[in-house]
Formats: sequence, C-alpha cells, structure tokens
Amino acid sequence: MELTAAIKGRRSIRKFKPQDVPRNLIMEILETARWSPSWGNTQPWDLYILTGKILAKFKEMNLQQTLAGAEIASDVPMLTQWPDAMKARYGQLGKIVLSAQGIKREDKDARDKYYQNMVSVFDAPCLILACISRDNLVEYQMLDIGIIAQTICLAAHDKGLGTCLLAAAARYPAEIRKIAAIPDDKKIVVGIAVGYPDTSSPLNNFARERAKLDEFVHWME
Repeated sequence: MELTAAIKGRRSIRKFKPQDVPRNLIMEILETARWSPSWGNTQPWDLYILTGKILAKFKEMNLQQTLAGAEIASDVPMLTQWPDAMKARYGQLGKIVLSAQGIKREDKDARDKYYQNMVSVFDAPCLILACISRDNLVEYQMLDIGIIAQTICLAAHDKGLGTCLLAAAARYPAEIRKIAAIPDDKKIVVGIAVGYPDTSSPLNNFARERAKLDEFVHWME
C-alpha cells in the first residue's frame, strides 16, 4: 500500500468481525513496527498481546469494573481539563459517533450500550497493551509509545486489519496485572484493539474531520 494512502485511509475501527487474527499476521505487523524510531534508539516499549481466553477475561473484568463504577486508576492519568479547541474536537467526535449509530443524545440506554462496547474493546479478537518502564524518562517514553502505536496501526491497515487506540483498555492496571501478569515496574499506557473491520458498520464509515493546517502550523520567518 502506498504510504500516503495508508496514512489517510487508516481510521479507528469501532466494530470488528468475529474472526480471529492469525498469530503469524500479528507477528508480521510487529516485525515491521520494531523499526519505529525512538529517542536515542532506546526502544523503551514492551508490548503484551492478549488473545483467546486471556482477552476474554480482560473484557469481562473491564466491563464489570465499569458497570460497578470502579474508580479509574490508570498508570498514565488522563487530562481532566482540556484546552478549548481540543475539548471541542473531542465533543464533536462523540456527537458524530452517536449520530452514525442513530443514537439520540437523550437515549441513555443506547449510549451506555455503546460505552460498554468500547470498554469491551469493540469485541476485537486481539488487544495489544503498550507499556513503558517506571522511571524518570516518562515524557520521552510516551513519545516513543505514540510512534510505535502509529506504526502498528499503519502496518495493520496495510495487512487489511483495523485498529483502535483505547485509553479505556488501560484504566484498571491492578486488575489487568492479575490477568496478564504484566510486571509492576511497567506502566500500562494504552491498548490497541486489532481485528478485521466490519466494513458494513456505520461506525466504520462516517466522514472524519481533521484540523486545517493554519490551526496548528506556525511559520517563523
């Protein structure tokens, strides 16, 4: 696949087919992703691949914790207050996602069902948990995690797979460690859902928006 087409064609997939992804295909994607750049070639990432029974346990736990109203205790806290421009874009995406499903704002049951699907990683057959070590280089490690996550998403798209980056997959690290045996000295940063996209779903077909260049590019001459 041509690079520009891959970058523009990749999108977050929010409905996957009930079809397992072969292990060798995941390994091919990761073989490509290991060539991602990192600060000083430190390659600070650790990737934990959840499939099968382990992933089923994770989905059950993440849903139960959410339904119980458990306090979110992510290793990497989310922002609680967003700058106005980012908050507006985030809110707009939420409206688009609900609208694509025909869900009205006042339909709480339908909104809750969608939210439950999200914390169940949209029923993807594979989840990659990207982790970093607990040390003083968190900022640069986070940058590198973003780079390898993008590479994974692009490489998966090239193979006909879909992905979705999910902070919702990293909300309960203590519970995750009971299931996936991720060491305590690793911070769980983000989950990457991987699977075959359901191309018939409106969730995977709505028009996407991006900020214009003049909103974030600043020439200094």
